[in-house]
Amino acid sequence: MTLDVVAFDESTHTAQEAAAAVGADLGQIVKSLVFVAPREDGTQEPVVCLVSGRNRVDVARLAAVTAEQEIRRATAREAYELTGFSIGGIPPIGFEGPVRVIMDPDLGRYPTVWAAAGLPTAVFEVPPATLRTLSNATVAPITEVQRAADAAPATSGA
Repeated sequence: MTLDVVAFDESTHTAQEAAAAVGADLGQIVKSLVFVAPREDGTQEPVVCLVSGRNRVDVARLAAVTAEQEIRRATAREAYELTGFSIGGIPPIGFEGPVRVIMDPDLGRYPTVWAAAGLPTAVFEVPPATLRTLSNATVAPITEVQRAADAAPATSGA
């Protein structure tokens, strides 16, 4: 499979920056968020969550999906040590070792999505089904549930 990486002079570190750079909807941006699950031997197992740019991970839901009650967000240093990439450029694929990947089902709402390509200034476009296959992701509801008032566009009132 060939992926076309697009590099920018400006940062695509945040979902908002990436959406603006590629001219995509915020929801089409894949946030690769690293979590850690402690092991009995004192090591940390990385869990990468591929999340739509509009969503936030609900750690309790993630814990239920992974059956890892002590799971927590990785620090920047842990994310780098476990994936080999810095926050803002963590791709959904290409890790040196095994990484469990969980994918937000909301990414499937789009024909294509944009993911980081290893640097905070590089991204690639890919269909969500291809992303799931390449990353060997499990698709599961891991994000906070938005209230109707939060999801609806603001209206001007009298």
